[in-house]
Amino acid sequence: MPAVASACAPPICWLAARSRLTSSARISLIRKESVSVAEHRLKPLTPLGHDLPESVTIGPVTIAEVIDTALASLATRSGRSADVAQAAQAAGIPLPEPGRCADAAPYGAFWLGPEAWMIEAPFASHEDIRSHLRGLFGDAASITEQTDAWARFDVTGSDLPALFERLCNADLRAASPGFATRTVMDHLGCYLLMRAPDRISVIGPRSSAAVLFHALETAARSAF
Repeated sequence: MPAVASACAPPICWLAARSRLTSSARISLIRKESVSVAEHRLKPLTPLGHDLPESVTIGPVTIAEVIDTALASLATRSGRSADVAQAAQAAGIPLPEPGRCADAAPYGAFWLGPEAWMIEAPFASHEDIRSHLRGLFGDAASITEQTDAWARFDVTGSDLPALFERLCNADLRAASPGFATRTVMDHLGCYLLMRAPDRISVIGPRSSAAVLFHALETAARSAF
């Protein structure tokens, strides 16, 4: 009767492979010849997912994606209001009143809440805006990088209230330059900044940039 292989015995092919791997000969997995390694460069995309910012003109208005601004939130720490005000004044950083925004190149700001603001600066010179502000305010304020959390669209042209009254409840017909508010557009929490009578910035969640852009475009087509 032929011998029956044990169920626990390893397959012969496995044993052969193992014997080759455990032999005295060394197997090198490193290629000796010189090779050309591809160079990879990362290229950032805009919040809308393109290489360049997108814009569209509808009637008298233009909606443009803005990507050249760095953002950081600044919140005063307990008992340090005077220190924050002094540092901001020395650096030329505006700290606007509730419901307001202000520009004082290179910095801009808009009010977020009690003793808290969003600070803006040119991305080209303030890419690491948190470090810039930390050097100015020290431990008097809590500073958080915000640039990649938001998408910004500037809407320019005439009769902008006709567009925005289709999107939110902000009374822009009664507003003046420097007006800032938080509102809801197409179920998205956004900041609305009136920088000039013919220029309004909308800042919304970066993850919903396409939704916000579509909402602005749809409202413009409805209004004009």
